[in-house]
Amino acid sequence: MSTPNASSTPSTSRTEFDPAALGDRETTLLVKSILIPRPIAWVGSVDAAGTANLAPHSFFTMVSEEPPIVMFSSTTRKDTLNNVEATGQFTVSLVSRPQFEAANQTSAPYASEVSEFGAAGIEAEPSAAVAPPRVAGSPAVMECVLESILPVGGNFMVLGRVVHVAVDTDTLGTDARGRTLPLAQKLDPLTRLGRNEWGTLGEVLAIDRPRVG
Repeated sequence: MSTPNASSTPSTSRTEFDPAALGDRETTLLVKSILIPRPIAWVGSVDAAGTANLAPHSFFTMVSEEPPIVMFSSTTRKDTLNNVEATGQFTVSLVSRPQFEAANQTSAPYASEVSEFGAAGIEAEPSAAVAPPRVAGSPAVMECVLESILPVGGNFMVLGRVVHVAVDTDTLGTDARGRTLPLAQKLDPLTRLGRNEWGTLGEVLAIDRPRVG
């Protein structure tokens, strides 16, 4: 394997940051502005009394293939975390571009007895396999059962096994192998960036994995 010639690589002027000097809060803001874009888990849950909750979480990804398990992180203890602990179930609705303002509104600090579905004017629909509702206008939803909750620093990492998936038929396409999967551009997802910034999908690049090293 050839090694790039260091002398031919343009030098980069860097500003160095020391987390010990910045403190956790400022370091977190810095890291969140670097780790972009971040997918958004629009998590639906219900409390023990049946009140539905809906909140966006941008610390979110898939962590297991077999079985399929996703995770989101709750920054401190919030209603979503309490509800998932109580019921063992939640939904993750994809946030699409038309739902930009509505998703942002659900991040407001509503009282626990207030449903964000009603407060933000978001239509809910019944789930197929779990009790928490789904966002009716979302192009794709995952229904999950709780695997575990792990404290991480001041946050709580919630792991959920995907037990059902519902996708808007108009977003689906068949690939060369005959698999029916969503098309990225038709899903039109939103992502979180730094500060108060959100992102849209933009250009999609496709390339096959190399077969040899």
